[in-house]
Amino acid sequence: MPNAQPFVDLRKYDQSWFDRGRPGWYILLWWFVQAIAFPLTPQPLNNLRCALLRLFGAKIGKGVFIRPTARFTYPWKVSIGDYSWIGDDVVLYSLDYIYIGQHCVISHKSYLCTGSHDIHDPAFGLKTATITIGNGVWVAADCFVAPGVEIGANAVIGARSSVFSTMPSGQVCMGSPCRPHYPRFPESSN
Repeated sequence: MPNAQPFVDLRKYDQSWFDRGRPGWYILLWWFVQAIAFPLTPQPLNNLRCALLRLFGAKIGKGVFIRPTARFTYPWKVSIGDYSWIGDDVVLYSLDYIYIGQHCVISHKSYLCTGSHDIHDPAFGLKTATITIGNGVWVAADCFVAPGVEIGANAVIGARSSVFSTMPSGQVCMGSPCRPHYPRFPESSN
């Protein structure tokens, strides 16, 4: 049906209501700093990357480790708890807030996405929602976490999973769509 009329009319797209949280010049400055400083800082200069994120408004706990190729859209909308790790090529698409707890691992190539579009809207309207990741969570390699998702404390999200709904605490969850499969910590017997 290549000749069918499109439902979406992108000429009507309007995100004038959307608040990026900072003026345009500040956002461009951040993108410039991130494009130059992050990839050029050697691995041991993690403290410099954390300091830059804090300078631009991110809430970064103590002992946080962030790899040089991680990307943050709007750092002032990101909070990372103590001793958490952010891996290579992780994207925190922070159109809305992203809260990552303490002792979490967000593994390489994972994408935390707080923005999407309304598929029922002919103007393809922007929608955003917060992502919350509890303490002790491991999001394994190459996962997608959708807007509005909450991942409970001590959950594991298996590699290459697509998380479109809330995942419970203490469960190993995997798949596309991601679903809980079994407890992370089986009951110990005496």
